[in-house]
Amino acid sequence: MFRKDFVWGVASSAYQIEGRDPEDGCGASVWDTFAKEGRISDGYDASVSCDHMHRYKEDFALMRLLGVKAYRFSLNWSRILPEGTGKVNEKAIQLYRDMILEMKKNDIVPYITMYHWDLPQKLQDIGGWLNEKTIDSFAEYAEVVARNFSDLCEFFITLNEPQCFVGLGYLSGVHAPGLKLPLKDTFQVAHNALKAHGKAVLALRKYALRPIQIGYAPTCGMAYPETHKPEDVEAARKVLFSFSNPMENWTWNVAWFSDPVFLGTYPKEGLEKFADYLPEITEEDMKLISQPLDFMGQNIYNGYMIRANEQGEPEFVKRKMGHTKTAANWPVTPDCFYWGVRFLYERYHHPIYITENGMSCHDAVSADGKVHDSNRIDFLDAYLSALQKASEDGADVRGYFLWTFLDNFEWDKGYQERFGLVYVDFTTQKRIAKDSAFWYQNVMETNGSSLSVNQTAKEILFLKPVFKQMVWGGNQLKTQFQYEIPADNTGECWAVSAHKNGDCEIAEGIFQGKSLSWLFKHQPALFGNVDLEQFPLLVKIIDAKDDLSIQVHPDDTYAKEFEQGSLGKTECWYILDCPDDATLVMGHHAKNKEELKKMIEDGSWTDLIQEVAVKKGDFLQINPGTVHAIKGGSLILETQQSSDVTYRVYDYNRLSDGKLRELHIEKSLDVIEVPAKKPEEFIQNASVTKPNTWQSLISCDYYKVWKLQLDGTMEFSQEEPFFICSVIEGDGLINGRYIKKGDHFILPHNFGKVSLQGKMELIGSSI
Repeated sequence: MFRKDFVWGVASSAYQIEGRDPEDGCGASVWDTFAKEGRISDGYDASVSCDHMHRYKEDFALMRLLGVKAYRFSLNWSRILPEGTGKVNEKAIQLYRDMILEMKKNDIVPYITMYHWDLPQKLQDIGGWLNEKTIDSFAEYAEVVARNFSDLCEFFITLNEPQCFVGLGYLSGVHAPGLKLPLKDTFQVAHNALKAHGKAVLALRKYALRPIQIGYAPTCGMAYPETHKPEDVEAARKVLFSFSNPMENWTWNVAWFSDPVFLGTYPKEGLEKFADYLPEITEEDMKLISQPLDFMGQNIYNGYMIRANEQGEPEFVKRKMGHTKTAANWPVTPDCFYWGVRFLYERYHHPIYITENGMSCHDAVSADGKVHDSNRIDFLDAYLSALQKASEDGADVRGYFLWTFLDNFEWDKGYQERFGLVYVDFTTQKRIAKDSAFWYQNVMETNGSSLSVNQTAKEILFLKPVFKQMVWGGNQLKTQFQYEIPADNTGECWAVSAHKNGDCEIAEGIFQGKSLSWLFKHQPALFGNVDLEQFPLLVKIIDAKDDLSIQVHPDDTYAKEFEQGSLGKTECWYILDCPDDATLVMGHHAKNKEELKKMIEDGSWTDLIQEVAVKKGDFLQINPGTVHAIKGGSLILETQQSSDVTYRVYDYNRLSDGKLRELHIEKSLDVIEVPAKKPEEFIQNASVTKPNTWQSLISCDYYKVWKLQLDGTMEFSQEEPFFICSVIEGDGLINGRYIKKGDHFILPHNFGKVSLQGKMELIGSSI
């Protein structure tokens, strides 16, 4: 779980939401110029955007109502110092002070970011971040910030994402000021920005009106390993802090922008690779850049997978075909949140705040007037669950700020991307809290305990069958169920089993590759936390090409004493298919134990064994002590205790590997029930009288079994400790997922509502 004082909040930036007013005294920034030049994709600008400067009281009230307790926002440098230096715009000071007071009135803790890319145009006119004068201008700005806001605010962040404003603003020209400088100049820009950060830290501490906490918020894609193998983990760690990007994208890098700040030196690999482009870097520079900080901010949205190759060297793993993407076409990679945070903390040893994380969705107002953004909820749940794991595994994670509260002006993309928890109609300025806002409210209120990582999984557990070859087996498992069987004498498909002789694997989802026995032991909540040492049931399909041996099973008491503590074996059969004149061995004709023993010793099998006629759709309950056998041509679904204890009474003198198969006469005589029950006591026809309803077939001490004949649609609520389903005919949908004959799956405890559609028959079971 997250620490008790974990900070939950939202984030924004001034330029993206505030808008302008003719009388506000705000100076032009590089983004105003960039927009006037027609560099925004849809031709709009941020002159109105969310009109937050006029609507902040309403917006902070909305934050309060949605449970937000912390707000990371930025000050607009151009608003406070219209020329970038010199005269202070007192209207801006009053506006921001009033904003902060309004936050506090709504019980929201302010976190101020000084620079979120809105460089005053007057400073850009003299070179911007390429001009060393901007370093001192930023320190002057920091003094103004400290003197005017430190009495109201404790937390300050200097720079937001230097990788972006350097790389996109001065290298590729995609962002304001839209320049494509020579490589050498871009390294000077980056160095100046880091020196400005250091001078700002000094100014903030010097002029603050009380003790404050200061951080810094870089970004980057996070490397994460393909597996948990040590060699893959080390490969991912190495790549994250290395310099593998081409020079035209050199700024997209972790170590170059974080090592100097937190470790006091530029990384050696970078110094060697970039040697031809570097400005003069002095010891005084490094001392300035590495001023002590109280925390590390990090903006993380996605990452990339790394593994170690055969030579032990890192290599990039290609993304899967059809991998999940956001509306901005960014990959969805929650593993990067776990590994990225771990790697950063292990390297820099500073408390970490996730200062940005979120998702752009194709949000729209639905006919009911709401905005249903389930994709964003799934994204946030996966990322926050990964963040919790990183925290639990030792990373000092102090807080999380979701990007962003309001849909806003998304830089060069204009209004094409929506990242907000709150939908904004930019024409009317109407706000609508999206479904994700209410979901996040619950996360904040529960300190993350409502995340899926802390809940019973809601995934359906599909299983990979285990196949058994038998002397009496056939190939109907292939012809009727399309299973890939190992050979044409495959007699059994262990479809749902956690038994040591056939432990099924989870076929897909978050538990893919885990065995059912592992899941039962390590994720007991999936099975209702039942107080049992092992998964209690085994579901199998039996294909009897020839007659099976005549056998009997012990009960729990006998098996525990004579079979190394095993369970006994109570089972039931559903006849999937059989010949028209089919029979099964069920019971015997002996009147007492003495007669039973004599008939077995004399080999009087014809007189001893009782056969009963059966047909497709019959259901039989077989208790311990019942003599029984499946006859050739039958196809049966068996639900039983999770036991493989079987005593052979007779096997038609068949050979296996040239030898008669072992019989268990003494144990059989111990456990066979005498006299046997009459057939009508254990056989019934399972014809469904009411379609689209689970019809009970049996309820005993060990299991409950139902049959469903679906024709159309139905819903039911899974309220059992767990619910096993086997599709025995037809196909359809379960909660939108296609299922067909031969599929077996488990609905976990508290799965909730189940929607079925199609034309199919299913057998369900539980305990």
